[in-house]
Amino acid sequence: MAAPPRDTNRPLRVRIVMFDGVEEQDFIAPKEVFSLAGWYSEREIDVNYMVYGRPRLVTAAFGTEVRVKRGWQPETADVIIVPGGGRPGEPGIWAEIENGALPSALAAAPRPRLIMSSLCTGAVLLAVAGLVDGRPCTTHTVAKQQLTSRGGIVKNARVVDDGDLVTAAGITSGLDLGLHLVKRLLGADVAIRVEEALEYQARGTVWTDPVRT
Repeated sequence: MAAPPRDTNRPLRVRIVMFDGVEEQDFIAPKEVFSLAGWYSEREIDVNYMVYGRPRLVTAAFGTEVRVKRGWQPETADVIIVPGGGRPGEPGIWAEIENGALPSALAAAPRPRLIMSSLCTGAVLLAVAGLVDGRPCTTHTVAKQQLTSRGGIVKNARVVDDGDLVTAAGITSGLDLGLHLVKRLLGADVAIRVEEALEYQARGTVWTDPVRT
C-alpha cells in the first residue's frame, strides 16, 4: 500500500494505545514529539491516548497512573501507535495477548490511509493481530526472535518504514519513531524544530522500502 497522502485541511490525528503495564517511556516519547510538532507545524496536531473499551485509569509498568479519556476509536486516527511493556505473568503485552481483546481490536483497525505503528514490544501485539506477517519490521532486541517466529521480517534498524506499517526498536526509539513520522507527515523543517526543542537528534538507521514510502 502506498504512503497515505497528506491532507493539511484537517488535523493530523495521532492515537497512542494504552494498557496496564505499558512502558512509561514508550507512551511518553511519541506524545511529546507530536505535541511539540503542534507548536511548529502549520497543520494542527490532535494527539491523544486511547484505551480498548471505555475510558479508564491505566497503571503503567513502573506505577505511573494515567487517566485515559478516550475509549477505542481507531476510526478517528490517521496514525495509531502501539507501545510495548510488561513481562510474562505481569500486566503488559503478554497479558493483553492472553486476553485476546486488544489484538483482535488491532486486527480490525486497519483501513486505507491509516498508518499502524509500534515501538518496542508493541510490535509483538501487531504480530499477534496478524499485521506484520511477511513484512519488514523491528522491535526491542529481546523480542526480535519472537517477532520473527510470528511472521515478521525483522530488520536491525532503529525505525522500519514499510508504508502503512512503521515500527521502531526498544524504549527510547519512541523518540526516533515520532521524529520520523513527523518528518514524513509534516516535513523536515518541523522535525528539525522538534529536535531543537528536545535537544535530541534522531539516531540510528531508518529502513525504508522506496516502493511503499
